[in-house]
Amino acid sequence: MADAPDVPCGVYFIGAGPGDPELLTVKAARIIGRADLVLYAGSLVSPAVVALAKKEARVVDSAPLTLAETHALLVDAVRAGGIAARVHTGDPALYGALSEQTRLLVADDIPYQVIPGVTSASAAAAAFGVSVTEPETTQSLILTRLAGRTPMPPGESLAALAAHKATLAIYLSAGDPEGVAAALREAGLPGDTPVAIAHRLGWPGEKRLWATVATLAETVRHAGVDRQTLFLVLPGLGQGTCSKLYDPSFGHGFRPVRDDG
Repeated sequence: MADAPDVPCGVYFIGAGPGDPELLTVKAARIIGRADLVLYAGSLVSPAVVALAKKEARVVDSAPLTLAETHALLVDAVRAGGIAARVHTGDPALYGALSEQTRLLVADDIPYQVIPGVTSASAAAAAFGVSVTEPETTQSLILTRLAGRTPMPPGESLAALAAHKATLAIYLSAGDPEGVAAALREAGLPGDTPVAIAHRLGWPGEKRLWATVATLAETVRHAGVDRQTLFLVLPGLGQGTCSKLYDPSFGHGFRPVRDDG
């Protein structure tokens, strides 16, 4: 492969995905490999991702740092003419501190870019081999969480969102599986509604478990999974519906209506 073009100095917010370094985008891997500073959340970002940094790079775990301290590191790296890779788990725009970091960079006239990453909802659907949308059953995916130390805004409680009967990707909630199950029952979801449980996908020792709304809490407690666990609630799973896209009676701009007998 031809050598990649130079990367301009600045801050790059990089989505590291759920853990598997092969799920990084080509651009993300290239920038991590070129960066002079790699600043990452050690409790969340897989070491295999950070291992892509060049030998002379400064690699810093941001877990014990404050916002002001991480910002100072980014600014120093860029003002010295370098590249700073701010590596986030999953996608930087989802349940990350992206906005508060970029506001500070804008105020200091520091250029930045955001490189998207594979979020756990997509990784979990792929790992379990399921579709989060099913024709005529559910055509929406809601990414949300249970209220905890961070409250939910009015109208965004898990029970209120689950009442839509759409597919749910529930983040940051495995510490209270009883609360999750109670909210799903309050929303009227049947007890046999399938729930895929994905724990630390792409990491050594990852766990993939199946449960239902009725067995969710028991399954989580028995498996001992908590942090970095996503629940994928799948009300449309197994409905057996088919899309119109390949139906011979459904014509479109690339195929006329056919009668295949």
